[in-house]
Amino acid sequence: MGLQFDVCPSNVEEDDRGLDGPKRMVAKNSALKAEALANDYPDALILGSDTTVAFGSKILSKPADLKDAARMLMELSGREHVVYTAVSLRCKAGQVSVDFVETSTVQFKELNDRIIAAYFQQVNPLDKAGAYGIQEAREMIIKQVDGSVENVMGLPIQTLAKKLTELGFDFTVQN
Repeated sequence: MGLQFDVCPSNVEEDDRGLDGPKRMVAKNSALKAEALANDYPDALILGSDTTVAFGSKILSKPADLKDAARMLMELSGREHVVYTAVSLRCKAGQVSVDFVETSTVQFKELNDRIIAAYFQQVNPLDKAGAYGIQEAREMIIKQVDGSVENVMGLPIQTLAKKLTELGFDFTVQN
């Protein structure tokens, strides 16, 4: 999108239990992050975001270790799951408070221990919800994505651009 930005961790305590379901969980966490920073930077447009992987009613957060990561990938093997990403935009001075949740459905290929071990040689699964990332080596594990691939990465930029345009931001390139 060509935006200039600063990364400022909000250091808030996220709730990854998903007791109200994955959609409400990411929406709450995203808003919590954005609101914490909006108070510190009232003139800035703050973007908070949260992503999770849901397999049925089960939330697949970041794995505890490689064994847990392998277990998650075997659970997803040959099946569909949904990735939820919430985005919260806040600007105290501009009275901006916009929230949305994007979903994408991901179909995994049939996996086995050999494929998972090879995948882990290329991708660190420990810092990723569901123990996988779509940015690298996706051809090894992913059969199909219905919806935004960027949403699976953690920021649905097409929907974000639309929301920012609706708020009056102009992204046309000036030559």
